[in-house]
Amino acid sequence: MAEASIDTTPRRRALAIGGLLATPVRSIFGFFGDHTLMLFNAVAWLFRPPFRLRLFLEQMDFVGVGSLPIIILVGFFSGAVSAQQTIRALEIFGQEHYVGATVGLSLALELAPVFTALMITARAGSGMATELGSMRITEQIDALTTFAVNPVQYLVTPRVVASIIMMPIMTMVFNIIGLFGAYLYAIYLKQIDVGAFISYFEYMTDPSDYLQGAIKAAVFGAALSLAACYQGFNVRGGAKEVGLATTRAVVAGSVAVLVLDYFLSDMLATFFPYRN
Repeated sequence: MAEASIDTTPRRRALAIGGLLATPVRSIFGFFGDHTLMLFNAVAWLFRPPFRLRLFLEQMDFVGVGSLPIIILVGFFSGAVSAQQTIRALEIFGQEHYVGATVGLSLALELAPVFTALMITARAGSGMATELGSMRITEQIDALTTFAVNPVQYLVTPRVVASIIMMPIMTMVFNIIGLFGAYLYAIYLKQIDVGAFISYFEYMTDPSDYLQGAIKAAVFGAALSLAACYQGFNVRGGAKEVGLATTRAVVAGSVAVLVLDYFLSDMLATFFPYRN
């Protein structure tokens, strides 16, 4: 009996450790599987009638036009502080006249799509999660199903599509305002030559840089809206759970943006190689 007990103890420990490891792995795969399924359903219902154009326009207004003030504010000061730090670094080498090109590239490829996505996640993503969560706990989503209205088509698809469309537009607004902030700081506060600022910007930047930023922005829009809709759509409980779902939506959307940014940057660098 003692030998049998000794033989089975390591096996039991191995099974216990395996069980502990299997639980988070199953949760991760389930998490990504649920999001993928919701995205697939949202895309599938996009091409099936009825086509409610009004819902798409309302969500585009909410995601894009409603976020315009904060995009302008953050874009202006992001461009200005980028110029400030860039000039400070380039002055070491006596190359501060490259500030226009440096800030332009950083805005187009990285700062504009990422900062825009984070701002829209904080504002529109949280709003989506809160609205859908409130509808879930008040049984409005169940009522849609009762009236033969698919809730994914009615609630999720317009939000995902609107985010994909408006994110690149808001990113371009961020680029324009950010460059304006950088221009004001560099020209009027640091007395950088206007001709050098503009000429190096025109020489170093390319439409492909802004295309890469737009591609990133569209993917970020899909990710943040999907995270928000998933959290709000699957709320269970009361008002407290709606608040927790909103928090999870903002965190998940922000993390998704930053993680996707790394992989997208690597992929896009392959398709859009650096120009010599």
